[in-house]
Amino acid sequence: MKKQTYKLLPILLCCLSLTGCDKYLGITPKGKKLLSTVADYDQWLNDEFLAYGAGRSQSLVNILGDNYDFVSIPTPPAKPAELLYVWASQFSPDINIAPMFWGEHYGNINLYNTVLVGIDNAQAGTAAQKRSLKAEALLGRAWEYFNLVNEYAQPYDSATADTDLAVPFVTSNDVSQTVPGRSTTADIYQHIITDITAAIEDLPADNSANRFRGSKAAAYSLLARVYFYAGNYADARTNAALALSNSAAEMLDYNAAAPLSNLLSIRKDAIFARMVAANDVPTLEYMRSFATNDLRVRKLFYSTDGYRFTTRGATLHFPNLVTPTLMYANLGTSVQEMKLMIAECAARSNDLAVALQQLDEVRKNRFAAASYVRFESASQEAVLQEVLKERYHELGFNGLRWFDMRRFDKENRMPAVNRYNAQGAVIATLEPHSPRYTLQIPVQVISFNPGMPQNP
Repeated sequence: MKKQTYKLLPILLCCLSLTGCDKYLGITPKGKKLLSTVADYDQWLNDEFLAYGAGRSQSLVNILGDNYDFVSIPTPPAKPAELLYVWASQFSPDINIAPMFWGEHYGNINLYNTVLVGIDNAQAGTAAQKRSLKAEALLGRAWEYFNLVNEYAQPYDSATADTDLAVPFVTSNDVSQTVPGRSTTADIYQHIITDITAAIEDLPADNSANRFRGSKAAAYSLLARVYFYAGNYADARTNAALALSNSAAEMLDYNAAAPLSNLLSIRKDAIFARMVAANDVPTLEYMRSFATNDLRVRKLFYSTDGYRFTTRGATLHFPNLVTPTLMYANLGTSVQEMKLMIAECAARSNDLAVALQQLDEVRKNRFAAASYVRFESASQEAVLQEVLKERYHELGFNGLRWFDMRRFDKENRMPAVNRYNAQGAVIATLEPHSPRYTLQIPVQVISFNPGMPQNP
């Protein structure tokens, strides 16, 4: 069978014009002035959009989560965020705009590919500098493909990953070229792992001066996340431990003073930072699930009902109003994510001592010290449930809840999720094993490539 190819330009669909690269290099469109020096490429990797998490500045991916509320949702929903909230098959019918998620990821991939195809010929730099920048570009590209495969492919299943369709794997930055058809999930995961593994040796040992940039620890942390969502908990645990041992990052203690700066790029708990402005509306059920002595409630959430959680929309995940230096949520990797990952992997293998220790190292920094009680249990399922609850609270609005829901659904751990209008009437339901757990290929892409297979 002939391998289907597609047009790269419509797949990017205006993304390149949105990336803001002019402000860094003062460059004009491709063909008029090109990157020439190693310093140019280094600055290229500082593009502001490469620092954003999925969903750009407001992390729209959080809207998909079961802990997100949209009290003022109109009937019928029409705007992209409204359609996202009800898990609509498409988020905009306008074929002239860049598609949500897909567009930003492929726009960033194009920026990384620009480094990968051009850095070897750059002037005024050493071979070591070139290898380092190439390694950062491989890491960044892997980050984008990890998000794409967890948005547009079925949740990873080792039994079907070799045939499940994912996304095109693009390695060129030439928008006039055609690109391959949709790779399989297994292929995309292997590309991601290969890129990260190849990058590790040449990445800097430390990125503390700018955690948006790559480092060895950043690579291990992303590799851990990749294995984690592939259900390979042994390798996820190994790489999470490597991320922690190779990083100078450390957890923030909410019993102590808040950070002095709101810059996520230097926040000490970030390993590989990707920022969004934290501004979400949590469900009442989510807020009621926190313990009364959990410091996250008043450090990260602003409430107009006295933190009683009786009124929908009265509480916001908006730390800028309560702890301004925590105004940016990190959709990238962090110390606490790695610890919770190790805890979950250990619990799943019945290594309860390690699971409880890692869990405690997170919780003691999140609960009031005077009333803190370490969680203890000899039950594997009880420990696993406590770890999952802590992950829900710690990473609930860090861009991972939707990905977690997908993997839990594969394990029959997800009940039906309802969406409600202002009057409390159900307007949408996400049933267990629903095809809506996988996003459809955007209509903007399909309209230019009608032969591309669509998701159910």
